[in-house]
Amino acid sequence: MEKVNQTFFLSHGSPTLSIDDTLEARQFFKSWSQKVLPQKPKSILVISAHWDTKYPSVNTVLRNSTIHDFYGFPDPMYKLKYEAPGAIELGKRVKELLMGEGGMKRVDEDTKRGLDHGAWVPLMLMYPEADIPVCELSVQSKQNGSYHYNMGKALAPLKDEGVLIIGSGSATHNLRKLDRSITNGVSVPWALEFDHWLRDSLLQGRFESLNLFFAA
Repeated sequence: MEKVNQTFFLSHGSPTLSIDDTLEARQFFKSWSQKVLPQKPKSILVISAHWDTKYPSVNTVLRNSTIHDFYGFPDPMYKLKYEAPGAIELGKRVKELLMGEGGMKRVDEDTKRGLDHGAWVPLMLMYPEADIPVCELSVQSKQNGSYHYNMGKALAPLKDEGVLIIGSGSATHNLRKLDRSITNGVSVPWALEFDHWLRDSLLQGRFESLNLFFAA
């Protein structure tokens, strides 16, 4: 079996990424299979910031529906569909790893849920043929960073099984803290400070700092 050996964290940006060709990120995602990952994965696991549950959940469906979980956007966006095949076997494998290596006592399977915009917006640009099976895994925002870091460690074997693992969200992703009165594009200090710390930690290979943060 061919290995992917890559895990990516992607900022899916605004849902308008799905239709606005002027956005630079849109061009990046459209060039994905040519410039970033020419190897076609066997299946895709997406951990989206837009699926938050008390216990880890995976969607195990035959075919993914398209969830339009946003409001007040242009009408054409609500007609977009990305109906990639489901990845039931991958979902069950994720559950096995989380309850085994991850030591979790409960992982749920959702047999009805499709893909939220944190998953289908980037994927429709990266893999427009929608022919790769996709499974989505939820996050638990009431848990700390260490909890999710350990989830990632438990799922690492998937990289050797031809699975592309994608984290989708943003370095800071809390719309409740969004200050809509700011019109000049200036970031709020706490978000900018964290962005700079995260960037420097990653670029300088300061994994000990990252581990300390996640354990905090």
